[in-house]
Amino acid sequence: MTGEERAALAALPWRGPDGERPALPLPPGKMPMRFAGGWRKRWRYVSAFGGRLMICAASVQVGPGSQTFWAVLDRESGELHERTRMRFPAARGEVWNQDAEGHPLEIGEDERGAVCHFRSGEIRGKLSMGSGAWVEAVCLAPDGGTERFTWTRKRTTAVEVDVLLPGGERVRESARGIEDESAGYHPRHTSWRWSAGVGTSADGREVSWNLVAGINDPASDSERAIWIDGEPAAEPGIVTFDGLEAIAFGSGARLDFGKEAERSREERKGIFSSSYRQPFGTFSGSLDGIELASGIGVMESHDAVW
Repeated sequence: MTGEERAALAALPWRGPDGERPALPLPPGKMPMRFAGGWRKRWRYVSAFGGRLMICAASVQVGPGSQTFWAVLDRESGELHERTRMRFPAARGEVWNQDAEGHPLEIGEDERGAVCHFRSGEIRGKLSMGSGAWVEAVCLAPDGGTERFTWTRKRTTAVEVDVLLPGGERVRESARGIEDESAGYHPRHTSWRWSAGVGTSADGREVSWNLVAGINDPASDSERAIWIDGEPAAEPGIVTFDGLEAIAFGSGARLDFGKEAERSREERKGIFSSSYRQPFGTFSGSLDGIELASGIGVMESHDAVW
């Protein structure tokens, strides 16, 4: 680690877009596989929340290992289609991201019309992402006595959905979603709760959110974000998750969740293990003082040794 990197770590957390980015190896630049003794982890997760379908798709790398997962909830039938698979080195896998011209899209790039594809068996999906304002954060990730860092950026955007369901039905709809790009050197054991969703306020504004506890969550300059009509609002303070049933804000506001379907998985691969639950559903209540008329999205509980 260089002296410049040590100084940058000491100045964290940092939140953009204002100010100069920390002098650390950050996307879209090259990040070493290991930093201060920790493995690099990185992922791109995209979601679309619509009247007919709720969708997530992701490509994940932990050290030398790679994985993809996707899920499609048909809200009309109640069926949840999903698949998680390891990705072989140099293979495209079942989830991949491109720009509008068909070139591979790397984490952190200035995209030119991002498109996420997923394909497995009878299921084929294409999520064409619109534009939106990113919220970017770099946070400390101490692991014992070792100082490391994590980077992430999130945005809300319009999504054009085109999915072929089992049996041959093709569903096209306009939705809204959240994009999550993350990379860094998280603690060997990381446990977090997270929620992302979109909705409409009681006074008719479009709202979206990214809320978290346990990862990238300092008191300020965190990844927590609320967007109003597509633009970032003031950063919300620390939140508390009541299981996967509600989220409480320091202001006293409470966002309640009702589950429609849930994906969950327990796995162990050598020295790595993961246990998660991620239900899709609806939200009601107050988004840190913004009363909701409607809201849909996901909650997540994840415990990883990676």
